[in-house]
Amino acid sequence: MAWGGARSQSFATFLILCPTSFFLGILFSLFPYDYPLLWTASTPTEANFQSAENHLRFLHASPPIIARILHIVITVGLLGFFIKLYRPSESNMLFDGASLVLYMCGFVVYMANIVKGLRVVSSGKYDVELVEGELGVGNRGTSPGDRNPLGRNDSLKVLSASNTILALVLVGVLVLQAGQWYAERKQIQETEQMEKDNVIAGKGSAATQRTGSGKKKL
Repeated sequence: MAWGGARSQSFATFLILCPTSFFLGILFSLFPYDYPLLWTASTPTEANFQSAENHLRFLHASPPIIARILHIVITVGLLGFFIKLYRPSESNMLFDGASLVLYMCGFVVYMANIVKGLRVVSSGKYDVELVEGELGVGNRGTSPGDRNPLGRNDSLKVLSASNTILALVLVGVLVLQAGQWYAERKQIQETEQMEKDNVIAGKGSAATQRTGSGKKKL
């Protein structure tokens, strides 16, 4: 078992599940805006694009404290992974290692697509690539003023698709954590059953020995 024993493992799992569920809740609140753009058979209307654009602009114009809270929650999730992966067991390496990879994939999607997309939507300059320092992830060689092949509607669809990808990644984290809990629970049950079988076998052999010694006396 990793650092701190079962209690620290449970607390670390709590630190992972809470941020993951928190982010899924945020993505669920965006689903009514993403659904008409990606998941309906009919062609999205201008009203659909306008409502999604207005909502994204409202989100990006939130006070700085909102972004700080979001980043703190991201850090809390990473802290939970670091606690579980300190002196890891085989279970930690398998399940928590894969969960950390998915969590970091989600972080990359957030930084490379969602943050950048929110800046583009907020500026309203869909035909211009906005490159600011590290926000140009995946766009090496670009410079401010480069043309962006995506227009307004396509940019909003890309943001909706990024939200869907991020949701799937976070669900994967929850599935892996649930799989780890189930595997450890089954292991504990099998260990307890083996101990019971050993106790029963020990009692049976002791009774056999007592019976054999009684026959010898007779």
